[in-house]
Amino acid sequence: MDRKQRIAVVVGACAAMAGVVGFGAYVFNDEDDKGGSGSVAEGEGGPEQEPLSAAEVTATAGAFLDAWAAGDAVTAARLTDEPDAARAGLAALTENEAVTGLRTSAADPVDTTVSFGVAAEITHEEESHDFAYAGELTVVREEDGDPVVDWTPAVLHPDLAEGQTLRIGPLGDSPPVEVLANDGQELTAAEFPGLVPLIEELRERYAEASGGSPGSAVLITDAEDEPVETLLELAEPVAGTVPTTLDRTIQQAAEAAVAETERGSVVALRPSTGEILAVANARADGPDIALEGSYAPGSTFKIVTASLLLERGLADPGAAHPCPQYFEHGGWEFQNLNEFEIENGTFTDSFAASCNTAFISQAPELADEDLGDHAREYFGLGLDWQVGATSMDGQVPPESQAQMAAQLIGQGAVRMNPLTMASVSATVKNGSFLQPYLVPTDYAERQLATTQGPLPAAEQLRGLMRHTATAGTAAEAMSGVGGDIGAKTGSAEVDGQEKPNAWFTGYRDDLAVAAVVPDSGHGGEFAGPVVAAVLRAAP
Repeated sequence: MDRKQRIAVVVGACAAMAGVVGFGAYVFNDEDDKGGSGSVAEGEGGPEQEPLSAAEVTATAGAFLDAWAAGDAVTAARLTDEPDAARAGLAALTENEAVTGLRTSAADPVDTTVSFGVAAEITHEEESHDFAYAGELTVVREEDGDPVVDWTPAVLHPDLAEGQTLRIGPLGDSPPVEVLANDGQELTAAEFPGLVPLIEELRERYAEASGGSPGSAVLITDAEDEPVETLLELAEPVAGTVPTTLDRTIQQAAEAAVAETERGSVVALRPSTGEILAVANARADGPDIALEGSYAPGSTFKIVTASLLLERGLADPGAAHPCPQYFEHGGWEFQNLNEFEIENGTFTDSFAASCNTAFISQAPELADEDLGDHAREYFGLGLDWQVGATSMDGQVPPESQAQMAAQLIGQGAVRMNPLTMASVSATVKNGSFLQPYLVPTDYAERQLATTQGPLPAAEQLRGLMRHTATAGTAAEAMSGVGGDIGAKTGSAEVDGQEKPNAWFTGYRDDLAVAAVVPDSGHGGEFAGPVVAAVLRAAP
């Protein structure tokens, strides 16, 4: 704008008017802000300019404030020494649909400074709010002699600093969300510190569906659009809710149990429904081993292998079954712990004692894909589980020769976690697979995984697990656990790891639990007490 145009704008300063504007947020950038006092002394960039008169200060400030009040950010910006920055800044109030009225008023100037007031009407959800504040501006003379407003972010609002934005809108990207236990009470970080990562995931995943509102306000935000100061609250935040199946009593027991270990993780669920009742990791700041871990499950996986052998007629609980010291398959020689053997024993004896060779000896009778197919078709392992949170749902890929034999005892490429192994016990107890879930499907609709039908030989498997819990490798840990019980131990060797990962899975009445304690030792000794403590917590 040349001198004649700018003078015309000043001379034609109009009365304050209401401005109707659109929704927006703008970042102020004053890296090129000139500042200045309104005059340039000789020897500092040019000849000395005449001081600003009171009339020039009054007229320039009045024209600027009138254009601002009229919603004409373009004209107001041209009356500043930083038109681009001023245009972007003023638009926060002049181009925002929430601002339904805007007025300005000015006091008499003091030298080159003018104090002024801004009164805006802001409408949110059909309710009007008054937003008023006092500010001040300084008029300076540009090198060409024109009087202009010295633009800084503080002209728009006195609390604005460099790089900050005036924004009208939501208080945040998402509403506050309360994650609830199955009794409707909130699961808090203070009461359940082990659930913090899971709570945060559920809040983020279901923020939109939670029914909450982030609230709305006139805000000062930083360059990353993070709130710095709330200038006017338009609507209070309303917390949304996410229901879960977690049981407060079982969860407390689970967190207390894993706290006795260095890296233990445990999951509890209800076999008759699939509801996940507890999820706990000793290290809440580490990976979620309970739901997302990917570990070889060791001998706990013999439950699945036993189911396959029983279905194929390759084993019978009461019939004689070989348990030699060694068995070779695919070029590998397998052995039992401490090279034990069972002479003239039954399959029940081998299962309860966790005899490796009793299972590997059946490898020649099986195809490479048989174990994986059986695990998917009857235990749901490796299907796409829609739990309601991130989970790893088991892996039993086809293997051949020695690797296939190793899978029969839960080694090789088999990968599980406490969630999947708790589900294995739950499937045996229930007699068929029900996909575990954490968030009810009537809250967040999704398709749960299903299998072919009832688990073959379920009653025989319950007998095997009951005998193991009362007279086998799980008996010490399960001592004193009443009701209808069953269990299986496991110790998974890991290359480069001094001690095996301890595993234990079992059930008591309508509660199934599984735990892993990495790099600790035998399953019955280190994971068994974790599972037993959670089982005892059930009423």
